[in-house]
Amino acid sequence: MFHKVKSVKIVSRFVLEVTFENDIIKYYDVSKVFDKWEVFKNLKNIDGLFEQVKIDHGGYGISWNDEIDLECEELWENGKAK
Repeated sequence: MFHKVKSVKIVSRFVLEVTFENDIIKYYDVSKVFDKWEVFKNLKNIDGLFEQVKIDHGGYGISWNDEIDLECEELWENGKAK
């Protein structure tokens, strides 16, 4: 089962508030993947890139560009409820 993304917004440096279609909200700290996936370091090294986050077509994830994206299940499983 996919937990599709309904909305995403930046709440602090490298932390996203992700609302899913079931209206559950989770907070995802993108900085935790900087060392896991090298390409994510661009989000801290390129000014303004982090602010370009958007929902992928169909809500199956979020992305910043063609190289940097996160699947909805990554956000669901590793996001934290408040």
